[in-house]
Amino acid sequence: MKPGLFARLNSGLSWVLLVLLIAPALVAIPVSLTPKRFLSFPTDELSLQYYRELFGSPEWMSSFWQSTVIGVASTLLATTIGTLCAIGLWRVSSKAGEVVRAILLLPLVIPPIIAAMAFYRLFVPLGLIDSYPGLILAHTVLSAPLVLITVSASLAGFDPRLEQASRNLGASNWTTMHRVILPGIMPGVLAGAVFAFISSWDEIVVTLFLSKFSVYTLPRRMWNGIRENTDPTVAAAAVVLMFVTLVAFSIWALAARRKRTTD
Repeated sequence: MKPGLFARLNSGLSWVLLVLLIAPALVAIPVSLTPKRFLSFPTDELSLQYYRELFGSPEWMSSFWQSTVIGVASTLLATTIGTLCAIGLWRVSSKAGEVVRAILLLPLVIPPIIAAMAFYRLFVPLGLIDSYPGLILAHTVLSAPLVLITVSASLAGFDPRLEQASRNLGASNWTTMHRVILPGIMPGVLAGAVFAFISSWDEIVVTLFLSKFSVYTLPRRMWNGIRENTDPTVAAAAVVLMFVTLVAFSIWALAARRKRTTD
């Protein structure tokens, strides 16, 4: 088989798989435009009434705000922790460092329901149930490994001689980190931040265990909306979730492209 033909087949198969993965989520778009009072595809006409109900509801807007606060706070913490851990493990480069890396990546392997039970058992004595700090800490633990992976991938292509040259020229650890290492791995840091935010923004299993009445994130309100009724407002909220996710990925892609152009 010719290399060019194999590349085209590989590209075509990738696009087919991508469409198959995305298509089920796109069903929410036409459902959110239905004029009926239950989840259904529009037949005769389209309506934006459920978007008006979504953005005009204090309860839904409160959930949007809470998810945003928790997502931004956990993203800042996870990005800082994950980046520092990745740089530290990159500098160590030993078998012990690989063991530590494996331990730090455990939240990605443990089933969410097990992690939720563990968080609940830990947070009850600390009084962190149904609180912003509790959810922020939990989301940070769950999303920090994503940052660790992306930053580690960037560090794999980073030339360590640049750090050595900076240190030989008298730069301090902070100056080397700020002026040499971080600019070189910024695409990985931004990618990790995007993944961390999306992970927090969409998280539902741990949130169901740790929140009750005071904290009501958007995924939890959508979950309760599906359980208690079939209001198409849930579909409108799902479309907004997908839009926010798309915007986050677009910002990361533009930042990464600009970084490559600058380099």
